[in-house]
Amino acid sequence: MSAHGADPSTLLRGADLVLTMDPFYGEGLLGAVEGCDVLIRAGAIAAVGRRLVPAPDTEMIDARGKVVLPGFVDAHTHLWQSAIRGRGAALGLYEWFSACVWTVVPRIRPSDMYRFVRLSAADALQSGTTTAVDWVPALDYEVSEAYLEAVSDSGLRFAHAAYQQPADADLAAKVLTGLVAPHPLGTPQVATVAHRDAPDHLRVHAELARELDVHLNLHLLEHRTDRSGDPVALLEEAGALGPKTLLNHVIHATGAELDLLARRGAAVAHCPLSNMRLGTGVMPLREIHRRGIRAGLGQDGGANDSADMFASMKAAVGLQRAVSQDPTGHPGPEEALYMATMGGARAIGQDDRIGSLTPGKRADVAVIDPAALNLAPCGARPAQIVFGGRPENVTDVFVDGVARKRAGRPTGEDPARLVAEAETAARALWEGAART
Repeated sequence: MSAHGADPSTLLRGADLVLTMDPFYGEGLLGAVEGCDVLIRAGAIAAVGRRLVPAPDTEMIDARGKVVLPGFVDAHTHLWQSAIRGRGAALGLYEWFSACVWTVVPRIRPSDMYRFVRLSAADALQSGTTTAVDWVPALDYEVSEAYLEAVSDSGLRFAHAAYQQPADADLAAKVLTGLVAPHPLGTPQVATVAHRDAPDHLRVHAELARELDVHLNLHLLEHRTDRSGDPVALLEEAGALGPKTLLNHVIHATGAELDLLARRGAAVAHCPLSNMRLGTGVMPLREIHRRGIRAGLGQDGGANDSADMFASMKAAVGLQRAVSQDPTGHPGPEEALYMATMGGARAIGQDDRIGSLTPGKRADVAVIDPAALNLAPCGARPAQIVFGGRPENVTDVFVDGVARKRAGRPTGEDPARLVAEAETAARALWEGAART
């Protein structure tokens, strides 16, 4: 049974192209199959193949002319940050943090936090993202409850990386074990920071992550000034580098530090649009790939201002080409699509459950209609999707087999209401901040 009630079995019939992300079922890195069906049953991928014969009660969706692929995995975001969209447009990273993040986080009431998170989650789903890894700042328990209620109500699959001051680590554990772990779509993570002036943070959080047997999630070397704290050495000293370490940004790392990350098996999340907006630099993605480090793509919340994974894929390709002046290296369009799906699943340690349309995995699926002004006429489909795709090209989205977007429209929610409620909440929040 799926997490939000049992949908009938669904057959996506006769897709022009299915990108399974599993070479066992198709050709090349993307596991491409032409003229293919995808059968969803009990929240999972039941079968992928041509001319499948479904049970009599199966819902049939005509996928002719469409491209079917796994839902996108956003490997690093901050769902609450719809509250600060468009703010600090000319500020660098730490100025932006001061003006836009720490100014408002303590002021967000539970009811308003629900509205901001609900809006971001709906935006992610309509864009084809089915999993979001959410780095969450220190919040009161009541605010965390509202936060997780919003994610749950949206139907988005999520990892919740909870941060708290070391003295409040028990609160993070309470949220992760009591609210996140029991959720059928939720995965607990521990969020931390690596600073020389706050060594207890890393030690306490790494111990908590080991105790709970979950990922440790942190921003690393996002800004050039971060090098002064030698955070990679701090992580190594704390025994905090390993296969369950997820590192976001990793822009200003040395070759020796990348070698260490590779030896320890850590993974990274690349956030190209955020890095461009804040002017922090360009991840050495080709060097990371050469070392075999697992890498996914992240949207990074309000420093991106949208959940458009198509734009992030395009930027991931374009930035490396612009810096290297070489259009042939990693990532090409196919590699970018892989990073946005199976690559992200591998980076967060969930490639046994999501990231590909492999039978037995959870049915997180996106359907793209390329018969659109921005994608026609038919050429090399992966390149067209990466270089020209937009969220409005996504017609259908399933999470755990449940339809969250059908025939181009979100299911079970009123987008106009979500927008209006978030507008009201943001107006009150920023007016209150301006008065103090």
